[in-house]
Amino acid sequence: MTATPFKSDLGQTLRRAVAAALVAAAAFGALPAGAEEPIAVTLDQAKVVKMPEKVSTVVVGNPLIADVNVQAGGILVVTGKGYGVTNVVALDRTGKVLMERSVEVRGPRDGVIVVYRGAERESYNCAPNCEQRLTLGDTQKYFDATLGQTITRNEKAQSAAPAR
Repeated sequence: MTATPFKSDLGQTLRRAVAAALVAAAAFGALPAGAEEPIAVTLDQAKVVKMPEKVSTVVVGNPLIADVNVQAGGILVVTGKGYGVTNVVALDRTGKVLMERSVEVRGPRDGVIVVYRGAERESYNCAPNCEQRLTLGDTQKYFDATLGQTITRNEKAQSAAPAR
């Protein structure tokens, strides 16, 4: 059994190249006025974003990548659902675009170990002890077994909880 930290040199190189391109574009005026950095969120985590005033509609380009929830006070909660890049658009009542931001969903950075057994892949959260974790891209059998255990555990906890 071989344990390999999950690091993507290619992914890091691509992020650096995109960042350099954005800096260069901004320096030469190629970015539209008011362009903002992408909302970077980790898979299965949420990030809070302040929206402009008078937003009445929020649209997510691909809800398989990110989900949004509008809260009181112009707060937008963005949750990473799948790896990739999508966008979020906020409109006022007349359909005017008040905000448009890219959303980049990334994998976890800390404490994740990926184990390869031939072509089989399993992910573990090792902070501080290694435990199975549900991660997109893991072998179907491992993913389903881990998900099944999680569902069973949650169902048992729900049924054991006192009624309110």
